[in-house]
Amino acid sequence: MNPRVLITAEDIDAKLAEMGKAITADYDGKNLLLVGILKGAFIVMADLARHIHTSVEFDFMAVSSYGGTTKTSGVVRILKDLDTQIEDRHVLIVEDIIDSGLTLHYLMKNLRVRNPASLSLAALLVKTGVERPPMEIKYTGFNIDPEFVIGFGLDYRELYRNLPFVGVVDEADLQP
Repeated sequence: MNPRVLITAEDIDAKLAEMGKAITADYDGKNLLLVGILKGAFIVMADLARHIHTSVEFDFMAVSSYGGTTKTSGVVRILKDLDTQIEDRHVLIVEDIIDSGLTLHYLMKNLRVRNPASLSLAALLVKTGVERPPMEIKYTGFNIDPEFVIGFGLDYRELYRNLPFVGVVDEADLQP
């Protein structure tokens, strides 16, 4: 497989620096908890966190709605819940990509009932032209066309997360 580079490593780093600066300004002096959605967001969250210059804690959740396919099933399963109580905390969910938003919509509803002081969303990539439930994305890296992408945490069947860029793959090239 030879993906076409959509977003370079340098452009990603510059965008994460910009997002980190805004997050620092918005949450300076607050009790901020970054929540990465595994597995994809771990690279985004690590690099983003290096650009946040205020106190921050980390936690992770793992949810699934894709299985081994390139399209969401719409059925959401929480595979790993938070280890941290979020009541009265400022929680920033960090995602690698927002596609249909169905999984994230479910997750945000689940977390709101835990009474955080605030609950916001940061995403490196947001697919445009995709119908999704209404949601406010406070920090957006890049808007992209609805193509299948890999790299920088994004995978196909658990492969290609380690690519330092975001690349587009022709779905015909993906093995069944």
